[in-house]
Parts: sequence; C-alpha cells; structure tokens
Amino acid sequence: MSRDFDKWLSGFRDSIADYKYYVDFEKVFSNVDSVRIELNILNSLIGSKNIELDFERIVARYPETLRCIPILLAKRGTEIKAMDADGEFCYDFNGLSCSIDQYKVFMRKTGLFDLMEHHIIHNLFDYVTGVEVGLDSNGRKNRGGHLMEHLVENYLVRVGLVEGET
Repeated sequence: MSRDFDKWLSGFRDSIADYKYYVDFEKVFSNVDSVRIELNILNSLIGSKNIELDFERIVARYPETLRCIPILLAKRGTEIKAMDADGEFCYDFNGLSCSIDQYKVFMRKTGLFDLMEHHIIHNLFDYVTGVEVGLDSNGRKNRGGHLMEHLVENYLVRVGLVEGET
C-alpha cells in the first residue's frame, strides 16, 4: 500500500481555532468583576500626591484591597516572593500578613506606586481587564488541545470508529 504524503497533508486544515480560542472573555470579565470593588477603591491612588500615606490609609481601612495587588503584576495567587539587597521576602496578599510599611516597600520596588502616582494608567479596572486578557491568551495551548480532541473525536464518530456524541 503506497501512501501519498502530499495528498495526506493537503487534507489538513490551516487552523482548528473557533471563536472562543483567542480569549475567553466570559472568564476574563468574571475574574475582573470578582475584584471590582477593591480595584475601584485603589483607583483613588491614581495621581495621588502622597501615595504612600493614601495607600496606608486604604489598606488600614480596607485590607481586602491587598488581594488585587498580585493581578496588577499579572500574577495569579496571593503569594509573591521577592528578594534584593535588603533580604528575601514572602508577601501574602490574602490579608495583612506583613506590616503596611512592608507592603509599601513592595509597591514602591515593583513600580506599582509609580504606575499609579504618575498617572501612567487612568483606571485599574480597565488595566486589570487587559492583564486578564493577556493571562487568558496564555491559556490558548490548553484550548488548542481541547479543540484538537473535539475535532478528532468528531472525525472518529463520523467514520464510525467511536460511539458517542459530537
């Protein structure tokens, strides 16, 4: 039995991507909505003339705003490790596990204070929506795998090799 490799390749599709392949906006909007209130509280830091004092007041009154900090750095989870000449630190943003002063150090050294203080961004909700889109686009490899599974399963069902639903 001879095989024609070119003929076989010509049957391939250029893409298996459906419309949801690129970004799962439903998931993005759900993730952003889960921190909407906290982001809007932190929005008061944008353009602040005394950002460290304002941050201190916000965190003292609304410690739950800390849970937004990792997503501002495109990081999932609540724990971030950082080290420099001053030592190694583990920050937990699921409540106050450090002093507010240490969180201020984190905000300054990561550049988050600069981002807000110098009005580089205008709205944290929109900014985090963009971050979430970026993080979700990294999930394409998983979506691509699921799309391929679905495509192969549909083909196998159509040719009668597999019983099941399409």
